[in-house]
Amino acid sequence: MRIGLLTEGGYPYVSGDARLWCDRLVHGLAQHEFDVYALSRSRHQEDEGWIPLPRNVRRVRTAPLWMGEDDEVALGRRARRRFTECFEELAAVLCGVPGASSGSASNAPGGTSTSEADRFANALYGLAELAREEGGLTGALRSEAAVRTLERACRAPGAHRTAREARVPDLLTVAAHLESALRPLSLDWYEHDGLGAVDLCHAASGGTAALPGLLARHFTGVPLMVTEYGVRLRTHYLTAPEAPPAVRSLLAAFQGRLAAEAYRRAEVVTAGNTHARRWQERCGAEREKLRTVYPGMNARPFAEVGESPDCADPDTLVWVGRVEPAKDLVSLLHAFAEVRKQSPGTRLRIVGAPAGPEGAAYLGHLRTLAAQLFPDEAEGPHAAGDNPVSFEETGGPELPAAADAYASGAVTVLSSVVEGFPVGLVEAMLCGRATVSTDVGAVVEVIGGTGLVVPPRNPRALAEACVALLRDPERRARLGAAARARALELFTVEQNIEAFHGIYLEIVSRAPVRRDVLNGTGEPLPFAVPAEAHVPVRWTAASPSLAARSGPGWTASRPVRATTPLPAPEGAR
Repeated sequence: MRIGLLTEGGYPYVSGDARLWCDRLVHGLAQHEFDVYALSRSRHQEDEGWIPLPRNVRRVRTAPLWMGEDDEVALGRRARRRFTECFEELAAVLCGVPGASSGSASNAPGGTSTSEADRFANALYGLAELAREEGGLTGALRSEAAVRTLERACRAPGAHRTAREARVPDLLTVAAHLESALRPLSLDWYEHDGLGAVDLCHAASGGTAALPGLLARHFTGVPLMVTEYGVRLRTHYLTAPEAPPAVRSLLAAFQGRLAAEAYRRAEVVTAGNTHARRWQERCGAEREKLRTVYPGMNARPFAEVGESPDCADPDTLVWVGRVEPAKDLVSLLHAFAEVRKQSPGTRLRIVGAPAGPEGAAYLGHLRTLAAQLFPDEAEGPHAAGDNPVSFEETGGPELPAAADAYASGAVTVLSSVVEGFPVGLVEAMLCGRATVSTDVGAVVEVIGGTGLVVPPRNPRALAEACVALLRDPERRARLGAAARARALELFTVEQNIEAFHGIYLEIVSRAPVRRDVLNGTGEPLPFAVPAEAHVPVRWTAASPSLAARSGPGWTASRPVRATTPLPAPEGAR
């Protein structure tokens, strides 16, 4: 099978989102071929380069989202009129301007009327077809005409109040963001020697990463699958809170429409946990398409610690992760002050690096707070003081690896107020450690009764749970053993790869792609694929679900590719 892996700001670059799980997926499915189509987010990311790629990665094509070069495409009068019509309709949907038939439309999942979803899709694919015919739309999307079209939509009768309040700087900001997000429309990835040649497009995140998959499905009928371990639309809602209301409203509307279109056209939508799955369903994904595939963790680095639960210091609490405000380490320090009142000999190790400049400033604040809460304690008048809170990073002589950090303490603590899938919690479970966590994100789903859970921003409850485990070594051992067994059952790389492999086979068996095999000069090879590779099946009746999956140009009597690929004659590839 040939998979088109679509990423944004991640794999195959050294840094970025979804890098690790994509790398594990590609290595784990060595029997399949992967074509990687990557959108980069910054020059720094591109300068860092790629991670080593396995042999089954056939090709990598990249495009920047952070830099838009003028494509120097001069649209003719008719093309300019088509662009204005499509972009005007797109802007009208974002501003909430009602269409001709929106009043009588039935409601679709996620609160989006069917006519609005179709209006957005028609405008999006209309722009894509124009970009394909003309060679790109970068210049048109960055033009003054695009800004004026957006302004007319904001001032049109029926537009949302926040859209009507948009000023010229707001319109320029929104237009720039739309040009960046729609840049995949102008790429040359959708021909039969590109994404048109794959059996399945797998978008490794929602949002702009799914757009090339939508276009490949529109132009060549390639089925699409979307995976989100952190729902991109939710992330958009949580970022840039200082942006003007009009900018936030219009960009949120665009991201919401794009997500709903990706969910509607995808064969399968997978989430990393039930928390993300509920977000996807609320944003328009059909329940029948949704699957939960937990992230795969490499259990081998934690095996030695997990099999030796007695190596921990029974009087030490450990926190491991990225140092940033969302982790609420301030509450953890106040909770530890309560712990020290009941167990004076307890220590706290905070292990992790700051996340960017904001994290560095937050770490400085934490150090100051720790010095105020816990003045250096000395055993005698001539001894040096020792603070019970330490701030460390892995890679040093004391903690060379993450497993050593978890091994150093009897109880692992998570104090976050915002959390998606708690990777650090799973690592602690693989190490056989008892855990105390705040009830945020997918924490309860991951813990499953093998640890203690308290409300967020409640230092007293956090302290009481920590003291309860510190005083009961037998309970710690039971919870740690149960946590390790649960993590090995649900959160390993092997189960993740097996789940995706099964979904790939299911999608391709339902929606095969028929194409001619070409030789090196582009001529067709009529006998390259043996007849046994296709099993003729005639459906007794066409169902609505089949019609929805079939895509443009399909009929109910098309032959279906065999789910087990047969060897092609030598030279077919």
